[in-house]
Amino acid sequence: MIAAFSVSPAGAEEVGAAVAEAVRLVRESGLPNETNAMFTNVEGEWDEVMALVKSCVLRLAEDSPRISVVIKVDYRPGVAGALRGKVETVERHLAGPGA
Repeated sequence: MIAAFSVSPAGAEEVGAAVAEAVRLVRESGLPNETNAMFTNVEGEWDEVMALVKSCVLRLAEDSPRISVVIKVDYRPGVAGALRGKVETVERHLAGPGA
């Protein structure tokens, strides 16, 4: 499965350091991941991805009384490598016929 998620302290004016801490946890997890301006995408089995999201929330909750979380999930059992594969498919289409 792929999960696109964001976590941040609710009501905080500056969230960069807190978000960086969550991204650090994601990168240390060893799961395939990428971060963009809006979300961090992570790929893995349901339990390991959800445990990672939970650990990010709990880490940020150490410093803030309220955490905002947004999660979007693409659940496809048995599929691996989709985090990169989906983008490669789109890039192939953008390159045009025969590319």
